[in-house]
Amino acid sequence: MFVFTRETVFSDATLGQKVCFGAGEAARFLREVVAELGAERVMVIASGSQREVACRIAADVPVAAWHDEVRMHVPKDVADRARDVASEVAADAVVSVGGGSATGLAKAVALKHKIPVIAVPTTFSGSEATAMWGETSEGRKVTGVDEAVRPFAVIYDAKLLAGLPVELAVSSCLNAVAHCVDSMWAPRANPLNQAIAIEGLRALTESIPRIVSSRAGLGADAEADTDAGVPDVGALGQALYGAYLAGVAFASAGSGLHHKLCHVIGGAFDTPHALTHATVLPYVLAFNAPAVPDVAARLAGALGGDASADDPAAEAVDALLRLYERVDAQTGLAGQDANGRSSNKQGFDAAGVDRAVELAWGAIPEGNPREVTQDSLRGLLLRVAEGA
Repeated sequence: MFVFTRETVFSDATLGQKVCFGAGEAARFLREVVAELGAERVMVIASGSQREVACRIAADVPVAAWHDEVRMHVPKDVADRARDVASEVAADAVVSVGGGSATGLAKAVALKHKIPVIAVPTTFSGSEATAMWGETSEGRKVTGVDEAVRPFAVIYDAKLLAGLPVELAVSSCLNAVAHCVDSMWAPRANPLNQAIAIEGLRALTESIPRIVSSRAGLGADAEADTDAGVPDVGALGQALYGAYLAGVAFASAGSGLHHKLCHVIGGAFDTPHALTHATVLPYVLAFNAPAVPDVAARLAGALGGDASADDPAAEAVDALLRLYERVDAQTGLAGQDANGRSSNKQGFDAAGVDRAVELAWGAIPEGNPREVTQDSLRGLLLRVAEGA
């Protein structure tokens, strides 16, 4: 618990966003939100793998365009084509069905056309809770904040995640964990967003092992609509709850060191978004935690460790690594291509460290709990590249 003193001063903003939770309720929620907006020409963004789901839940919505060109890190040319489609059909709302890439593309449309976004997440990215947008061009990811891109409504339906491969479920959930951890020392961190982050972290820490150990409800042949799938849908729903809180905390606290580094690595080396965030997290935690033992103790407790340990920073890192071990998560990015597969031609390895340092140096957030020098940054990124 945060302890107030007479020196405590902070401000915070509450999100103006509708949030709908309900397993099996996505179609009803979407119909109601579209009616609330009075939208008559809806653009639906969903990758090919999500098209069937999108068609099912948007069956009673006035769809003017279906758009399935969705790419990770939102390349500018992909964003431009989506914006052109919205112009051609005079879209008055945009619905994203999918993970952070689909949400990000919908935000790119909203950024130009100022139309409301309705996000229907099928991963745990948390992007749906933020006003942050990002586009990649020539190996550089540019980000910004604009309230026009924060979704008007978010619809969480745990049954839509029933077929999510377990490896993607793990990396996506750990991406949300990273949002929680980074929010504890981001530029606008305060007692309110820290409390939200800790609650989100507790929910994710408890739900991720359940998702992995059960496996039912995650395979390609999953039957999430049966009674047997209900326990797994509960775990998925709890993880969605944690991911939403992670997104809310991140939206309030801003981008910390971890998020900045991941944007550099993802944009420059085309590594998978969720996998990059999941993999980099233990290194940034180990780098920052010793400088803020009180925060480290809260993180250790939320991660299932001992909050009263003599060395809270070491305990927080150990607790995180125990979680990674339980769910078989990787801790190195070398040789990972854009699909998370082993490759000798793509990915982030030691050869890319100097370039990453150069790109990241100007983006280091102010107020990081530990001073960042070029040498310490190079050492941190080298450990990430080598998985050490």
